[in-house]
Amino acid sequence: MGYNIGMRLIEEFLAKTGAQRCESFRETADMISKVGFKMFLNTVPQIENFSSDGTSFSLILTENPLAEFVELPLTQYPKIHKELWYSQLYCGVLRGALQMVQLDTDVYFVRDSIRGDDKTEIRLKLNKVLKDEIPAGED
Repeated sequence: MGYNIGMRLIEEFLAKTGAQRCESFRETADMISKVGFKMFLNTVPQIENFSSDGTSFSLILTENPLAEFVELPLTQYPKIHKELWYSQLYCGVLRGALQMVQLDTDVYFVRDSIRGDDKTEIRLKLNKVLKDEIPAGED
């Protein structure tokens, strides 16, 4: 579900911001954090743990709008608490939006404050930059 949302949100993002293609994954990280999250969720996550080769980073959410009024039952349903990542929608949205701008990424949660962690951390890893290709039959 999040992936499809991301594929559509990127069109609105590009139309409203007029943003140009980012030159590096670090620039992409800044655009996601400072413009994308601010525009759609009115929050600005911190960028941390940028890898030395520049292909991965973490977004640290101090405020999570999806989780403001959510509480996971810790004792009543231990399996749900262990397996449910309530804000997983973010990962799909980010992956879908980045796919539409030719960036193949892995996006996953490392920590989530709803699950009792001290902060919410989403990790993004760039797998490869996809080539711009014209669909078959369209010249």
